[in-house]
Amino acid sequence: QVQVVESGGGLVQAGGSLRLSCAASGSFYSIHAMGWYRQAPGKERELVARISSGGSTNYADSVKGRFTISRDNAKNTVYLQMNSLKPEDTAVYYCDAWLYSNSYTVKNYWGQGTQVTVSS
Repeated sequence: QVQVVESGGGLVQAGGSLRLSCAASGSFYSIHAMGWYRQAPGKERELVARISSGGSTNYADSVKGRFTISRDNAKNTVYLQMNSLKPEDTAVYYCDAWLYSNSYTVKNYWGQGTQVTVSS
């Protein structure tokens, strides 16, 4: 059984910071990629940031320079450091993980989501 669990959301004032964590646990071979998506009420889910097994990253234009994605391979955990938060960052943030169940099969897992609310 594989679990992908996010934590670290909360309420913060504009200009503040939060760090989200996403830990993958259970039986899997390796991590192909992990990333963060977010969805605000009435809006479509959008990619925020992702990091590949090779360490390459990409970000949504709206968060470049403010958010940083990183990982701790030993803990199978990815982080999203969010600085200079804006009210438009308010959303439910979901961790997305592509995990190898064996040497050739990749499966997609989603966390349950964590709420980030930025007040003005």
